[in-house]
Amino acid sequence: MSAEKLLAGDAMQLQVFWRLRFGRMLAGAAGGFALGMAGFVYQTVFRNPLASPDIIGVSSGASAGAAAGILFLSGAAAVTGASFAGALAAMILSLALAGLDRSGRSGTIVLAGVAVHSLAQTALMCLKLTADPERELASIEYWIMGSLNGVSLQAAVGNLAVCALCVLLLFFLHRQILLLSAEEGEARMLGVPVTWMRLGVLLLATLAVSCVVSLTGLISFVGLLAPHIARLLTRNNQKGTMLLSGLAGGVLLLAADLLARTVAATELPVSIFTSLLGAPYLVWLLVGRRRRA
Repeated sequence: MSAEKLLAGDAMQLQVFWRLRFGRMLAGAAGGFALGMAGFVYQTVFRNPLASPDIIGVSSGASAGAAAGILFLSGAAAVTGASFAGALAAMILSLALAGLDRSGRSGTIVLAGVAVHSLAQTALMCLKLTADPERELASIEYWIMGSLNGVSLQAAVGNLAVCALCVLLLFFLHRQILLLSAEEGEARMLGVPVTWMRLGVLLLATLAVSCVVSLTGLISFVGLLAPHIARLLTRNNQKGTMLLSGLAGGVLLLAADLLARTVAATELPVSIFTSLLGAPYLVWLLVGRRRRA
C-alpha cells in the first residue's frame, strides 16, 4: 500500500486501507492503550515497578485460557471468555501465593507471578499436546507469538468495546487507584474501601488484558514499559501519567507492528520487537533495585 496514492485518494488504496489496515491499526492502538493502562494499574496497586500483566502471570493465564477456548469452544466471544477466565485464575493464584508471605514485601507478587507464569506455560504445553497438529496446533502456535495480522474491524469490535469500557471505568476510578498505592490504613482513612476497590480495579485491568490477548495473542512487555515511559516524561504518578501510560502503550504496539511488517520479507511476530525493548529494560530495573537495596 502506497502512502502517496492513499493521500491522493486512489480508490483501490482507500479500499485496502479501510478493509485491511484500519481495523489492524485501531486494534493495535486500542490494545496497546489497554495494556499500558493495565500495567499502570498493576504497578500502582501492587506498589511495585516490576508488576505488569506479563510479570505477574496474567498474560500467560490469558494465553492458556484462550488456547483452551480455541480447542474446546467456538466463536470469538467464547475464546475471549476463556481468556478472561484464565487471566482471572492466574491473578487470583498470584494474589493467593503472595498472601502467604506476611512480611508485606512488594517483591513477593513478582515471585508469585513467576511461579504462576510457569504453571500457565505448563498448562499451555499440555493443551498443545492435545491439539490437532495440522489445524489447531499451528493456529495456537502462531497466535501465541503475538501478531496483528488478520485482525479485522469486524472481528475486533466486540473486544475493543469491552476494552474501552474497562479503560473508561479505570480512568473514572483514577483517584482511588492512586490512593491504593498508599499504606492501607491511610487509604481507609481517606474513604477508600481498600479490599473491594483493589479487587474491582484488578478485575477491570485483567478483563482489558484478556480482551487484548484473545484478539492479538501474547504481546510481551508493553504493560511493563508504557507506565515507565509515562513516568519518565511526567516525573510523577498522577492522573495524567495514567493517561500517558495508555498512549505510550498504543505507540509502542503500533511501532512494533510497523517493524514486524517491514523489516523482513515475511511478517514477524510483534512480540519479537516489544521483547527486544522490554527484556533489557527489565534486567536494568532488576539490577537497579538490587543496587539500591
